[in-house]
Amino acid sequence: MLNIFRSSKPDHPMAEIKEARKIIDEIPGNDSIKAIDELFHWLESVRGVEGFKPDYRATLFQMIDDAAQIHARKLAREYMSATRLSKFQEARLWGALHEFSRQSALAFAQCIDIFAAGAKGADTLKPLMPLLTVRALRALAAQMKWQYIRYGPFDNSMWGLFAKIYALAESRKYAQTRVLPYANVPVESSPEQEFLRAVMLSASSPDSLLPLEMEIAERVIANVSASSRLVLERQPDIAYWIDLATGRPPLRVARPPEHAPTLRFLAIGTVQQDLERPIKSIKATNAVPSDLRLGGTYEPETVLSVLQHLALYWSPDPPARRAPRHNVKSRLKVTHGFDGVVAALSPEQSLDFDETGMESWVVENVSTGGFGAAISQIKGDWLRIGALVGLQPEGGDNWLIGVIRRFSRESPQKGTVGIQTLARNGRTIQLDADGAGRESAPGILLDAVPGDGHEVELLLRSGTMVAGQNLQYREGERMYLLLPTRTVQSGEDYDRVHFRQMMRDTGE
Repeated sequence: MLNIFRSSKPDHPMAEIKEARKIIDEIPGNDSIKAIDELFHWLESVRGVEGFKPDYRATLFQMIDDAAQIHARKLAREYMSATRLSKFQEARLWGALHEFSRQSALAFAQCIDIFAAGAKGADTLKPLMPLLTVRALRALAAQMKWQYIRYGPFDNSMWGLFAKIYALAESRKYAQTRVLPYANVPVESSPEQEFLRAVMLSASSPDSLLPLEMEIAERVIANVSASSRLVLERQPDIAYWIDLATGRPPLRVARPPEHAPTLRFLAIGTVQQDLERPIKSIKATNAVPSDLRLGGTYEPETVLSVLQHLALYWSPDPPARRAPRHNVKSRLKVTHGFDGVVAALSPEQSLDFDETGMESWVVENVSTGGFGAAISQIKGDWLRIGALVGLQPEGGDNWLIGVIRRFSRESPQKGTVGIQTLARNGRTIQLDADGAGRESAPGILLDAVPGDGHEVELLLRSGTMVAGQNLQYREGERMYLLLPTRTVQSGEDYDRVHFRQMMRDTGE
C-alpha cells in the first residue's frame, strides 16, 4: 500500500492549531481549579503523543502554559491569603498548583531533550531554546517551591534535571540570553537568572520559613537576583556552591569542594546592599517601600523578618549552630498549642488535660538551645513553623516549652523538626488587667530575660494583650505589676511578650 490518503499529522484533537486554540478558549474560566486541572491534562496528552513536529509541539506547550498562568496565579493568591484552609481545601489547592508545575516542567523538558538529542526537526527549536529553557526552569522551581511549602517530601530527581537543563544552556551559549517569558508580564529573564533564583531560595533555609514568608522571599529574590551570578572559582564573599553533574541542591561552603569543571559558585553581588535599604526603610517608617514589588500587600513586620532572614543566610558567613549538638536517642511526650501547654503545666487545674491525645517523638540530637526530633507518625495539621509545644522527656516530670523552628517531611506521615527551647521550668500564672474588670486569663511565665533582672518573658493566649494596658498577677502574698516592653513573637494562638516586672504594694 502507498498510504497516499493517510495524514502525516497525529490523531489528536490539537493536531490543527485552529482546533487547539478553540479547545483552550472553551475551557471555562470561572473555576480555576477545574480549568488548571484540564490544562495540565492537555499538557500530558500532547507530551504523550508521537508524530508532532518539534516546533509545533513546543507551540502547543506554550499556548497551554499561557492559558494556565492566570489560573495558577489566582490559586496561589487564594492559598497564601487564606488565614486557615481546611485540610481538604488546602490539599486541593496545593495539589492543583504542584501538579500543574510538574506537568509544565515535563513538557518543556521534553522539547529540550529533543533539541539536545538532535532528533529529526530539532533544528527548528534552536531559536526557541532560551524561552523554552526559561519556562522549564521556572516550572521546576515552582514545583520545588510547592514542595517547600509543605516541607516535603522532596523529589530528589528535580535538582538533577534542573542542573542538566541549565548545563545544556551554558554549553550551547544561550544561558544569558534574555527573553520575555510571558507576553502579559513585561519582565525579561534568562536561563541563568531562573537557575540563580532557585539556588538562592534553596540556600535561604526554606524549612525555617512559613509558607507566606516563602512567597515573600521568592518575590524578593526575583527583585534582587539580577546582581547575582554564577562563577567558576570560589571567592572570599561566596557562601554556596552547586555541582551541575550531581542531583544535589546547593551546599554551603563549610569546606571547599574538590575542584571540578561542573562546579558553580553563587556570587551574590550587591544583594546585601539591596536588602539593607528596605530593611532600614521599614524600621524607620513601619511601612513596606513601594519599589519592593512584592506582588501583594503584606504586614511590614513580616516583610522585615523575611528580609533580615535572607540577609543572614546570604551573608559570606551564614549562621552556624550557636552550640554544638550531641547525638542522643530518647522519647518525648508532646502536647501543642497554648492551651495544650497550659493544661500540661497545670493538669490539676485543667479539665482539658488528656494524655491519650499526646504524641510521642524521638529526640535525635540536643544542644543548649534546643534539639532535633524525629516524628514517625504526623498527626493532624497543627505541625508548622512557629507552633508552640510542650515536651516531657521520658522518665521526667517537668515540661519543657519550645517552638518549632524547622520542619521537613521525609514522607507524608514521617518527618523531622528542629525545636528552640524557650524554658525548662515554665509555670502558669493567672493574669488580671491592671485597673480593669476583665476576666483573668492564664499566662506562662518563662525564664527571666538574660542580663536584666527586672524583665520577664511570658507566653499569653492571643488577644490577652490590650494596647495601653498593663497586667498583674499574685504569687503568695505578693502582687506583681507587668508593664509590656515588646512582643518578641506572635504565633497562631499565642504571643511571646517581654514585661518590666515590679512588685506592688498591696497595703496588706
